[in-house]
Amino acid sequence: MPASVKLKKSLKEIAKLIDGEIIGDADITISGVCGINEANAGDITFLANPKYLHLMDQTQASAIITSREVTSAPKPIIRVANPSLAFAKLMSLVNPQDRVKPKGIHSTAIIPKSVKLAKDVAIGAYVVIEDNVDIGQRSIIYAGCFVGQNTKIGKDCLIYPNVTIREAVSIGNEVVINSGTVIGSDGFGFATVEGVHQRIPQVGTVIIEDCVEIGSNVTIDRARFDKTIIGKGTKIDNLVQIAHNVVIGENSIIISQAGISGSTKIGKNVILAGQAGLVGHIEVGDGAVVAAQAGVTKSIPAGTKVSGYPAKPHDQAKRVNACVQRLPKLYEKVAALEKQIEDLNKQIKNSK
Repeated sequence: MPASVKLKKSLKEIAKLIDGEIIGDADITISGVCGINEANAGDITFLANPKYLHLMDQTQASAIITSREVTSAPKPIIRVANPSLAFAKLMSLVNPQDRVKPKGIHSTAIIPKSVKLAKDVAIGAYVVIEDNVDIGQRSIIYAGCFVGQNTKIGKDCLIYPNVTIREAVSIGNEVVINSGTVIGSDGFGFATVEGVHQRIPQVGTVIIEDCVEIGSNVTIDRARFDKTIIGKGTKIDNLVQIAHNVVIGENSIIISQAGISGSTKIGKNVILAGQAGLVGHIEVGDGAVVAAQAGVTKSIPAGTKVSGYPAKPHDQAKRVNACVQRLPKLYEKVAALEKQIEDLNKQIKNSK
């Protein structure tokens, strides 16, 4: 956040807006909202991670939004249940997004008569929509998108420029899809016959349930026969690959550059951190966490945190990594012991 967002309110007024409890001077005037490192006098900032509590002494901000666990601070604080959410709410109140959204149907859009457009749908320039597509109320499709035949898009969806949605895909309500993403591309299926890779037809579909958000340049492959499913409320970061027949449960989080191989099942409330890689035909239980760059080669029970390659329970992975870090010293110690043994053998040989 390079510069503060302007406002002029007392700390008491801000606390009321975000349902917080003040410790310190409630009557100070706040003139801006800013990140903790960039904040100046007059700004309010937030701190969510206890690891960074030392920044409360360093920031120039006049007040800080913190968690309820914080009981004292060098300056006035507003204690809330979720500092990140409260700060986001404050930002949206003082700086509402004024992005201009398309309205109506642009004259350059290609829309066959068989397409069903509900009330207040907006279609941007050079959008191509094929036959028998159904688009729900208030959904917005920005310029340059492609929507394949027999696809259904729910209400209040937001599809940013240059998204490709292939044929016979189903997208729920309040779904956000960012630029460059491809939904329903063919799954990577080939059979090798006499040294030649023969394509296996991918005739399934993709189902995106309600309130899913998909980042930029994500690829979600259509199933070979059945369905690739992204569960309700799941959030997917940029540059994620989801292969054919993958099923992802509700409210999971998939972070940038993660890759999920075919027919893997991800439970509810799962977190896959950045660059995590999962082989096919395994299951990840509800509430599991896969750490960054972990390579998952077998199923993970519910509620388990794994890391490393091959992925193993996180505590075990940390012990293994600690041993690996000590290998240079261990090598030197073994070399010294070998030298001592060699010298002893020489002494024994010479004493005979």
